[in-house]
Amino acid sequence: MNCHELAQRIERLEPEARPQDVARVCLLLANLKLELTELQDDDSLRAAWKEASMKLQAATDQHAAMTQELEELASSDPEKFTRDQVWVLIRAIKVQSQVLQLYVGRPMLDV
Repeated sequence: MNCHELAQRIERLEPEARPQDVARVCLLLANLKLELTELQDDDSLRAAWKEASMKLQAATDQHAAMTQELEELASSDPEKFTRDQVWVLIRAIKVQSQVLQLYVGRPMLDV
């Protein structure tokens, strides 16, 4: 199975899905599964889709929380950062790498 065939199956299962959403799901599923042939039947496709959606939602929630912390941090004087503020920056890098890993399919940096 290739991405075009996967997109057609997703559109068949979710006819109201926007093209951007179909493309996003194809990318997430392609990065989640080593072989797209694992998604041959509708039940496997739905299960993998649900797993990818949950991972994306978790990463999105973490990203939103981290963005708020970074906005607060941005109003601070960098020369007076505390250790906790430095850890906020390190966690932000890790959260961002999780989001990127969902889209590029490469292992995250171990920060």
